[in-house]
Parts: sequence; structure tokens; C-alpha cells
Amino acid sequence: MAESGRTRVVVTGMGAITPIGNSVEEFWNGLKEKKVGIGPITKFDTAEYKAKLAAEVKDFDAKTYMDPKAARRMELFSQYAVAASRMALEDAEIHMENEDPYRVGVCVGSGIGSLQSIEKEYKKLLEKGPNRVNPLLVPMMISNMAAGNVSIQFGLKGKCTNVVTACATGTHSIGEAFRAIQCGEADVMVAGGTESSITPIGVAGFTALTALSESQDPLRASIPFDKERNGFVMGEGAGIVVLESLEHAQARGAHIYAEIAGYGATSDAYHITSPAEDGSGAARAMMNAMKEAGVSPEQVDYVNAHGTGTHHNDLFETKAIKLALGEHAYKVKINSTKSMVGHLLGAAGGVELIACVKSIQDGFVHATAGLEVADEECDLDYTAGEGVKMDVNCAISNSLGFGGHNASLLVKKFVL
Repeated sequence: MAESGRTRVVVTGMGAITPIGNSVEEFWNGLKEKKVGIGPITKFDTAEYKAKLAAEVKDFDAKTYMDPKAARRMELFSQYAVAASRMALEDAEIHMENEDPYRVGVCVGSGIGSLQSIEKEYKKLLEKGPNRVNPLLVPMMISNMAAGNVSIQFGLKGKCTNVVTACATGTHSIGEAFRAIQCGEADVMVAGGTESSITPIGVAGFTALTALSESQDPLRASIPFDKERNGFVMGEGAGIVVLESLEHAQARGAHIYAEIAGYGATSDAYHITSPAEDGSGAARAMMNAMKEAGVSPEQVDYVNAHGTGTHHNDLFETKAIKLALGEHAYKVKINSTKSMVGHLLGAAGGVELIACVKSIQDGFVHATAGLEVADEECDLDYTAGEGVKMDVNCAISNSLGFGGHNASLLVKKFVL
């Protein structure tokens, strides 16, 4: 038990499907090497689209991770979730025959679900009539099916839920899984986010919102905190972690990567797409996470920023970090993983928490790739240039979602 009387929660497994690698090690090595996974969209013809780049997952074969028949009954966002969950469970060395399945739960979210199913079946509806629509449209489309399929594939019979808070989905999902273990609802939770929305309607919708970068240079498209930033680049993939109570992890001799020590969640109650201009909502989420963890601002070594590359997000998140950390904001290392993998929407928080855990494990903070032109309004240390070798004992991962959703997770080096 923690000093507060709450159960301590640790990370014992991780899995990732990303635009720069389909494993945690490939993903992490790519971040260290400043590998940019952005390129021309290959999933559809972009001739009439202003945004022509995305961060697509490469060389993914669902049959590597699951039965072909099961794969056919899942859309890509669910396949990514199952694949990353398999990696995370194998990494954690969870053997379900040794577990009470009702004490192993799932909280895996997707911000959107399957736009692919909707596009394909709506076209059938218009051209061939309602009787030709796929009977599996609904179970393939709805966003909770990522969590449902993970549960089914691995026999996880505990609490199975998902959080949908747009781009904060992955972070909220991990936070709520953390709470479930703290409250005694589960011993183990498979948690994170997944997304695959690089589709005609997805790209057209975000373009109409003026949220996407229209740059055609992959190295100058996703450039968070750069003065020339002009929008985000859509990414896809999944980031999944296995969380356990410390007691459960120790009882089975698990390898512990890090400890989740604090979780903060707030709402801006301000605007459907813009963060609060003073950064107050995001700042309070960070402050709540620090308070729960018993950590002062001076103890925070690193912040993995939401850092989308839109003008408003980066400016207002900078203000939030200053509000939350005070003068220490100028001393903390900050970066944006999205500079290399794009914005994974509901999966962003999952892969970014993994980046935080790997930073603690390896003692390294990756660079914000592509950050070249300083912005006087974004005046903190965003790790421009090259990554930095340094001790990371305490990291915060931030996610902000349309609707005003703010989520922060505080992860610490594990000390018994």
C-alpha cells in the first residue's frame, strides 16, 4: 500500500504498433534516432485533398497476432489493439492459467472507432440498398470493440470498459485502469488506446476544421512548438500497457518498469476544439497528478507534452506547464512524440506513456524532431536538436482532447 493507504500500481508490460515500428523496441529506437514516420497517404487517392501526408503504420499483418478468422471480424483499430495487447501481455509474462480471470480487466479506448466500416457500408447502402449492408457493421464499427476484442482474445473476464475523450482517450483509459486497481476492482488491467482513422472522411473532416498541416514536406509537417507550425499530421496505431497492483506483481516475481503514481483529469468547460487560453484546465490536471503522487514541481524531470503542432495547442499547453510548474517550467525537459509519429488521436496517450516509461528506463529524453524555428511565445526547453541522456526519475504525460478534456499521468522510477 502507498503512504496514502491506496494500492500502488506498477507497469509490468508494454506493446506498441506505431508509424515508426511495430514493437516497443522499434518505436523507442526510432524516437531516439529521430525517425520520422510521416509520408504521402497511401490508403486513398489524395488528389483533391489539401492534406496529403499522414503517419501510417507500415508492414502490419494481423495474422501475425491473431487467428485469421478473428482478424476478419475486426476493423483495423481493433486489430491494432489486439496486437499491442498481445505484446504487452507477453512482455509482462501474464499467463492466464495462473490468474483469476475475473481479476484481470481491460480499459482500451478509441476516439473514433471504424470510419472505414462506415464509409464502405454507407456506399453499399446508397448503391445497393439497405439489405446489402454487412451484418457485422455495428460490432466492427463501435469504439468499445477494441476493449471487447482484447477481452475475448485473451480471456480477460474482469472489468472491461473504454474511455472516449477524443485525443485524451489513451491517457484517460490508462488513468481509469489505474483507478480500478487502486480501488480493488482488479489486480491487473490491460490499458491504453488505439486508432486508425486515416480515411477519406477522417482526413476531410479534420482538414475542414483547419486542424491538419498542409505541408508536403514530411520533415516540416509535424513540427510542434516551431514558429512555422500549421497543424497536426494524422497518425495511427496502438499503445498498450499492463498495469498491476504492486502486491500482485511482486507475488509472481514480475519485472517492474515503472510506477504510475498520479492521475489528473479536468475539463476546460470552454470550447469544443480550443483549449482554455490561459492553460488553467490542463495545468490543474498536472497539479492533481503531482498532488496525488506527493511530488513537487521541482521533482519533475520531464514532460511529454500533448504537443500537436497546432498554433493554439502548443501556445496554451506552454502556458499550462508554466502554471503547473512555476519557475521550474524553464528547467524541465519537454518534448513531443508527435513530431515523429504524428497524432495518433485516441492512441496518442498510450504510445506517449510508453515513451515516458522508456525514458525512465533508459535515462534518455528524445528530441522534438523538426523543431527548428524558435517561437518567442513558446519559450520553454522542448528538446530541440538532439535527445538528451539524463536521469529521469519522474515524468508527466499530458493529453488534451476536443471537448475540453485534459488528462495527465505521472510516472516514477520504481523504488520499493
